[in-house]
Amino acid sequence: MASRWRSRRMCILMADRPAPAAIREISGAGAFIETNARPQPGSVVALHHPEAGGISGRVTALALDGVRLAFDPGEPAIAFALGAIVADMTRPA
Repeated sequence: MASRWRSRRMCILMADRPAPAAIREISGAGAFIETNARPQPGSVVALHHPEAGGISGRVTALALDGVRLAFDPGEPAIAFALGAIVADMTRPA
């Protein structure tokens, strides 16, 4: 998985223990995170982005290459998503 993460800023997924992660998709409603961590569906985890800060989310689904998170709706989730998008768009290649 590491080769796919090169184009995205590395994040930390805080579940049972910290795990490297990369945001594949994000919006104010939630995100798909590429990671080897396997938190249980329904569990609450935290995602820390080096530029956008941190946010908590609920695990809604597991996939072979990551997890889907749902964020509580509102301005903090939208601000986090926009911060992560802008940081990754302005990152040097």
